[in-house]
Amino acid sequence: MLHIGGVRTALFSWLYAKRHAGTFVLRIEDTDLERSTEAATQVILDGMQWVGLAHDEGPFYQTRRMDRYREVIGDFLGKGLAYHCYCSKEELDAMRERQTAAKQKPRYDGRCRHRTEPVAGVNPVVRFKNPLDGAVVVEDVIHGNVVFENLELDDLIIARSDGSPTYNFCVVVDDMDMRITHVIRGDDHLNNTPRQINMLKALGATLPVYAHLPMILGPDGAKLSKRHGAVSVLQYREEGYLPEALLNYLVRLGWSHGDQEVFSIAEMQQMFDIKDVNKSASAFNPEKLLWLNQQHIMRSSPEHLATYLRPQLAAIGVDVGATAADDRKLAAVAKAQQERAKTLKEMAQNSVFFFADLKGYDEKAAKKNFTAESAAALTAVHSKLAALSDWTAVPIHDAVNQAATELGLGLGKVAQPIRVAVSGTSVSPPIDATLEVLGRAATLQRIRDAITFIEARPA
Repeated sequence: MLHIGGVRTALFSWLYAKRHAGTFVLRIEDTDLERSTEAATQVILDGMQWVGLAHDEGPFYQTRRMDRYREVIGDFLGKGLAYHCYCSKEELDAMRERQTAAKQKPRYDGRCRHRTEPVAGVNPVVRFKNPLDGAVVVEDVIHGNVVFENLELDDLIIARSDGSPTYNFCVVVDDMDMRITHVIRGDDHLNNTPRQINMLKALGATLPVYAHLPMILGPDGAKLSKRHGAVSVLQYREEGYLPEALLNYLVRLGWSHGDQEVFSIAEMQQMFDIKDVNKSASAFNPEKLLWLNQQHIMRSSPEHLATYLRPQLAAIGVDVGATAADDRKLAAVAKAQQERAKTLKEMAQNSVFFFADLKGYDEKAAKKNFTAESAAALTAVHSKLAALSDWTAVPIHDAVNQAATELGLGLGKVAQPIRVAVSGTSVSPPIDATLEVLGRAATLQRIRDAITFIEARPA
């Protein structure tokens, strides 16, 4: 599944490509057939689309390039750059046990490196002949120069016994064929890089620039995992996060620009540089993400919010409608609610009354606000509102205020019963905005229904 770490890696690659007028490539590395299900691949594609990280090339699937990988493996074997290894699992386990007992680093000892005769009945793997001397210097943009002695690197398996190529080999061929100039990925791949560099050199390819990002930790300091929350980035969509808020949060995990916390996508593209990423790991903070989401909700246009509010309402069974008038109402609801909601899911739950008939009143709110005095206030307000020719916030506010003045009541004593009458609860946007968006007919009907409810109740 596409998770938070994967999205941040994609974001940093995307931002770097955008800033330098480069090409952002989406590659589906699906050689692990058990984990690379069609459903998991679709989550990657859907997740990338939701967060808005549009690719310039791809998606490329490694499973569709098998002929190319086999061609290069055959070339390696023909040039003596790779060899067949016939060692059984039992032999390899025994080898590692002896090395561990001798306090040596467990690694393949190259025993098949010079074998010329096949072993009957055994399907061999193919191993790359790693250089036996010298060192590989990974010139990493974030970590600086990292040196690996070739003697510490054993001969990597590049094709399994069933002939299928392995990940570390496939990415090398892909990087060469796709003319990748910059590889930006998690630092859990750093130990793979010297092996990949040696294979790229064997192919005579130009080495890309490497930048290995520090990992993201959970709030408890452990490596971020599914026990910390979302497994897939799409869970944040379901929870009502804006994609730009999630990207804003992720760009700040390991990178900063002064004291600025809230970034637009355009600002990220303009300011981000991979050279400024920290070496140390960053901890995931759900509260900070929630705060940033609220900031982006408050700063967004109502029309933008409406596109994300619609599916949230649909998820709880509210059909908004698809006419231009429906779209305008949805944007108006988003505008009325955007100062009050931390997520679009919360906004949807608090906005049902704008689109659906009330199923009743909150018991506590009704007990407090539906009294004989409030019935008189609602009757007066209904009369004032029914006489309005202009159903907009200012005249609505004036009508409610006038009714309160004539009754000798504070505005809150009048507005709160109206709020419960039209929304069913004691919480809503400002009453004038609420009534404007709800509309004349629904407002007048709900106030009449509330008066009837109050009068029918025992004293």
